[in-house]
Amino acid sequence: MLKLLQANEINLTEWQQLVENSAVASFFQTTECYQFYTSLSFLKPFLYGVAEDGKLKGIACGYVQAEGGKLKQFFSRRAIIPGGILLDKNIEPDTLVALLEYLKNELRKKAIYIECRNFNDYSEYRPYFEEAGFAYQAHLNFHVPTPNIEQCYKQLSSTKRRDIKLSLKEGAEIVETKNKKDIKEFYELLKELYRTKIKTPLFPYEFFEKLTNEPFGHLFIVKYDDKIIGGNMCVALDKKILYEWFVCGLDGEYKKIFPSTLATWAAIQFATENGFEYFDMMGAGKPDEDYGVREFKARFGGKLVEYGRFEIILHKFLYKIGVIAIEFLKHWK
Repeated sequence: MLKLLQANEINLTEWQQLVENSAVASFFQTTECYQFYTSLSFLKPFLYGVAEDGKLKGIACGYVQAEGGKLKQFFSRRAIIPGGILLDKNIEPDTLVALLEYLKNELRKKAIYIECRNFNDYSEYRPYFEEAGFAYQAHLNFHVPTPNIEQCYKQLSSTKRRDIKLSLKEGAEIVETKNKKDIKEFYELLKELYRTKIKTPLFPYEFFEKLTNEPFGHLFIVKYDDKIIGGNMCVALDKKILYEWFVCGLDGEYKKIFPSTLATWAAIQFATENGFEYFDMMGAGKPDEDYGVREFKARFGGKLVEYGRFEIILHKFLYKIGVIAIEFLKHWK
């Protein structure tokens, strides 16, 4: 017997057991992540589940994101499920499809489209997502194995080894921090990067301050001459996977220091010292499109994987209008 579940009907202990036993578990589908989402004043999280004969079989945890003024917000509403949907290893196809149909019906009121950003291999589930109307979009990522520091250093490209050695010799420091001033400085660097280069919405400062002070949040900063010139905001799934959520560095201003390289290396080093299985770089773009930092990420010796995304447009007419309206607003500015 199937039962579709709202957030208040999901048993936390069963959810934690599902995370431990699932082959597609990620930090972003844990109880801790959902509770963190609910603590944020600006975020609109959602949580749905499915049980089969009284046993929890699937969880969809994410948030609805929009940006800009009221008009732009209306047309940019999207439901994002980072990490992909959490599934029991033995979930029945009909159970998964029922969860996906439920997800579509519930989110239709809140978002124009849904995007499941997979951090694990969902290939065996792809036919059932497609049966429910989701389209697969190819996206790349790098997983860096972190067995020990010697192996991680060896798998770096020769240029990355040289850059790290030179940066440290010049006096750059790598520090993990929970200091409020450090968090603020890092956030200002990141905000400028998003404003000038990435040009997509960035979470407000509240997100970074709260995340850094959670047990699963780790902020690594690069200091030079008592100034923060780079950093890496990571989250951890137990002692299994360390995820690189936000990274930045003033590489253009500091020619003999390589802040982005050091910030990434800091996280890899932490992962090796604390027994993590691998470091997840959380994205390397679409395989058929240029992606500026793919080559940068490749030089850390990770395995290139293609787990992709599942996407579905819930309101096709609004989606088309939204694309036109957002383009118009960009040029109008």
